[in-house]
Amino acid sequence: MAAARARSGERRAEIVRAALEVIAERGYRGASLAAVAERVGLTQQGLLHHFPTKEALLVAVLEEHDQWDTGGGGGRDGWRLDLLEPLVEYNAMRPGIVQTFSALLGESVTEGHPAREFFTRRYTQVRAELAGVLRAEFGDRLPGGLTPEEAAPLVTAVLDGLQYQWLLDPDAVDMPAAFRGFLRLLGAR
Repeated sequence: MAAARARSGERRAEIVRAALEVIAERGYRGASLAAVAERVGLTQQGLLHHFPTKEALLVAVLEEHDQWDTGGGGGRDGWRLDLLEPLVEYNAMRPGIVQTFSALLGESVTEGHPAREFFTRRYTQVRAELAGVLRAEFGDRLPGGLTPEEAAPLVTAVLDGLQYQWLLDPDAVDMPAAFRGFLRLLGAR
């Protein structure tokens, strides 16, 4: 019984990895369960045994991304500003994951997209966590006079904007170096 659960868990992880690849290539709307199933050597019915809907598979992909970004802890408690730099460097080593996340993020702004609610919740959480990180680093005011709550959406925009620029032109945009420059601009270095 434990061996069967382990095999099922391995198969689910394989399906999620395949879904990441297919979404990175085609976007969520262009990705089909049949394409994901084919990539892992399953029938579409076999894939539905593990993920009964495309939306369920999407949720698993997004949760997997957050596991990577939070180190498996499900949250960013105790993060410091200097720990964001290694995260940016780590993201630069996994373009497929960043591409999938970026494609889903871009698509999620359309009405009725199944990832919209996830990203809305995620950004609310990220802004609050970053405000805490900035408060721990700078107190109630950053060097430029902004409060941590005012600066948190800007830091988030820099992180995500760098990913888009890097994906479009990786030779011209050194994502980790650009983020280090941003930290200097903030006055954190």
